[in-house]
Amino acid sequence: MKWHDMKEAACPVARAMGVVGDRWTLLILRECFLGVRRFDDFQKSLGITRHLLAERLKRLEAMGLLERRPYQERPLRHEYRLTESGKAFAPVMLALQDWARSNLPSEAPSPLSFVLRDGGEEIDPVVTDRHTGQELNHRTVLMRYRDPAKPSN
Repeated sequence: MKWHDMKEAACPVARAMGVVGDRWTLLILRECFLGVRRFDDFQKSLGITRHLLAERLKRLEAMGLLERRPYQERPLRHEYRLTESGKAFAPVMLALQDWARSNLPSEAPSPLSFVLRDGGEEIDPVVTDRHTGQELNHRTVLMRYRDPAKPSN
């Protein structure tokens, strides 16, 4: 099975990887969160080939993370905006940055920071359970295969 065919997989991790499972896709999404919307700006910022960028943008649009909107009539030009599904990817970006900062240290300071919209304070993200507020990590959570005989929630 090819990566882009994973959208039908039962495993949610496999489905997610079928959408965002390569570095260019993640970096395009990062740029979207930084406010980049236009093809030439993505290309300039990332240094990605035009062909590869066009392919990834079409895929993100087809998967519902981005939508294309015209911003110029003649010649017709489009910009790319995060959909609600794309915006819902923000916690993944937070978790990736937090994991990389802790496990892939760099001598250079990170060019990115995450700040609260209201107030502008820099945040230190953690993943928590929505019902209990408990921090979730390898010490508090086990991943296991679901028992097919038991109904899922």
